Amino acid sequence: MGAGGELVDEQLPAAAEALGLADDEDGEAYASEAWRVAVDTGLVEVTDPEEAGGPDEAEETAGSGAAGEAGAGEAGDGAGTARPGGNLALLTGGSPQDVLAIWLDAFETVFADAAAPYVDDLEALVGEDGTIDFEALDWDPEGEAEFLEGVLGNLYLLTVSEGGAGEGPVPLPALAASMVVPEDMGEPTDAVLEQVSDAMMRLDEQFRILEPVGLVTYEPVDEALMVEENTEGGTDAAPAAEPFDEEDVSRYGMVRLTPLGLYAIRTRMLEAGLTAPAVGELADKGADVLLDGIAHYPQEAARAETTGWIAGRAAQDAARELLAAARGADAGAPLRRLHAQQALSLVGADAEPAVREVLDDRELGGLARVWLAERGAADIPAPPESMIFWLAVDTIAAHLDADGDLEELQDLIEGLTGRHGGFFEAVWRVDHPATADVLDAMGRLHRDKPTAKEARKAAFKARSRA
Repeated sequence: MGAGGELVDEQLPAAAEALGLADDEDGEAYASEAWRVAVDTGLVEVTDPEEAGGPDEAEETAGSGAAGEAGAGEAGDGAGTARPGGNLALLTGGSPQDVLAIWLDAFETVFADAAAPYVDDLEALVGEDGTIDFEALDWDPEGEAEFLEGVLGNLYLLTVSEGGAGEGPVPLPALAASMVVPEDMGEPTDAVLEQVSDAMMRLDEQFRILEPVGLVTYEPVDEALMVEENTEGGTDAAPAAEPFDEEDVSRYGMVRLTPLGLYAIRTRMLEAGLTAPAVGELADKGADVLLDGIAHYPQEAARAETTGWIAGRAAQDAARELLAAARGADAGAPLRRLHAQQALSLVGADAEPAVREVLDDRELGGLARVWLAERGAADIPAPPESMIFWLAVDTIAAHLDADGDLEELQDLIEGLTGRHGGFFEAVWRVDHPATADVLDAMGRLHRDKPTAKEARKAAFKARSRA
């Protein structure tokens, strides 16, 4: 072995053979990388040549399976020794958490490789004294690592966010643009598009490195898209970051986090203090934690989380818990009630007795009637007028807090005002904490100017009354 515990060139053929890679043209390179990862993760322990023991120790180590075949030098040849590391037994005898911890260490090693600079001509950087001139690389290690962290974080969010990729792959141009194009920029400038192209090619290299460790599945950029910077034997350049045909999007590179990748990136995001939702983590929590938690989930993830939560409870128990958690006059209560209503839609008909228990509750009676009506239940009492308008204020407040689609919110507002004659004369009197704020919002958002003016007048009355 080399001084750093790496396999030397003479050992690579045997290592590739031991790993079944002898017939692969890149087998020796893969074997070298596998050995280095095994050393970094504690699956193999190496002894520096200067610290190696005598012939007896070397002979014993040389018989230790593939590690001995590929890594140990002949007894006494001063090449260093290798033996199974302490973590090796954990791969077969440890807990799932032990195995995941080892894999995370492997990912850290490969992440460092991906964040390292790509060098076409390493010899050109070697000085007369035999050392590498790293300053000539113009490499910012912290900046490169931070950029790659950001890319993987964005890939996670694009995967789990509402309207994102879900289980499908993310186009490389979209991922590169998420790191380069400012959020408030309309049409990207040529300079920004060039930055996106450069980022795409850097990411193409990095994902090729990250794929073998199991973090992502990756379909590389089609080399046919490369363009010549000049016509006289020019150099390869990045594919132009121009709008592309959706049918050809895969040619620009497609990347998807594997389940292991989702686990790894989520772990890193949580360690950094960031929000990284994962379906299933709220199943054993109370309904209050569920309703607050799913407020940050995309729609499909929230539905899956809620379904799992309900599955562990009897229908009536689930309904009672959800309804109890939905009560409150705090600022977050309207959105909590909206999520409770959505969660109740997933509870079976057996929950009807529990739902009927809150029909007279001002905060919950409206959503209880909606639940019963959706199931075609009989004998649903008509709500008092005060409950109708209280529910209207609560519903709009929830949608304002949810920060959803503006046009949908406008349709909701206009639908409510259109169905009820004298709407604003009744609503400004509603004893709801959000009444004035809701009326202000209606005044801003209603597309009919006279109606919007009525809403603003009603908001003034509501504040005067308070």
